[in-house]
Amino acid sequence: MSSVLRITTPGDREIAMSRVFDAPRRLVYEAYTTPELLKRWLGVFNGWTLDVCDIDLRVGGAYRYEWNRGGKNMGLSGSYLEIVPDARVVATEVFDDPWYEGKGLSTVTFDEVAGQTTMTMTLRYDSKEVRDAVLQSPMEKGVAASFEKLEELVVARV
Repeated sequence: MSSVLRITTPGDREIAMSRVFDAPRRLVYEAYTTPELLKRWLGVFNGWTLDVCDIDLRVGGAYRYEWNRGGKNMGLSGSYLEIVPDARVVATEVFDDPWYEGKGLSTVTFDEVAGQTTMTMTLRYDSKEVRDAVLQSPMEKGVAASFEKLEELVVARV
């Protein structure tokens, strides 16, 4: 089953991105929280690789991602504020070279119905202007490409 990325703006500072995956939520959650699996789908397209993926998956723990493409690097860090296994992860996000002002707050939920999982990632920014700038960026294409890779990964593991 192929699903499309759905993007909405539930609040004036928020972007919600959701997609249905043809796999149980346990597998989708595992792919979102396990470094070896994240390296296979998160931002790895158009020559980008996720070379550093460190996760301390606990409230107060931190994560660190570093992508590389031909010597160009992009880093992202944050800390976990809430973790409900197989259901919800809330974390901060800050890019090394910020391409938007302030910090982001990411809330990711995993909801399963009949063996399919809807993963919804809601990002909250410091202002409406920042949210609007992110919406105008190539973010949608990148998320859609990553979620395609995630679908391939979880379907192969069912």
